Amino acid sequence: MELNAEKVVVINRWKGGPGKIELYLLNETGLCLTSPLIYLRGVKLRREFGNMPRGRRIKFMAMLTSPKCLEEVSKLEKTLSMFFNVPIIRAIDECKTLDAVMQVTASQTKELTVTFRLLPENIEIGPRMRISHLIWDLTHES
Repeated sequence: MELNAEKVVVINRWKGGPGKIELYLLNETGLCLTSPLIYLRGVKLRREFGNMPRGRRIKFMAMLTSPKCLEEVSKLEKTLSMFFNVPIIRAIDECKTLDAVMQVTASQTKELTVTFRLLPENIEIGPRMRISHLIWDLTHES
């Protein structure tokens, strides 16, 4: 409230690393938890990639989507796009002014991964978040 923020992201730790991501909207009464709760299986941080050019800043980012994806991937893409106010694009070529893209993918075992890629080099810069599971219905969460 003091920072005039409209949204808050809380990252809870589990066994020394990031374990859960909670998305909150700020209103007159305080923080309001919004879905989904994102439970993480593993995270590789940006500093662990070691390939981000020094002095390079990311100002413009978009969500890169795939037309052939699971319904849960599409739902997460839309939610993250709306929460972080980033556009959804279908191809990297759609926007030459982008500095990076965020992408949600599903493996053959349906494990979801969120990655970030630097443009125009198209190299993964991190963080890479492997998602354990998502909770969309928050009626039973405390």
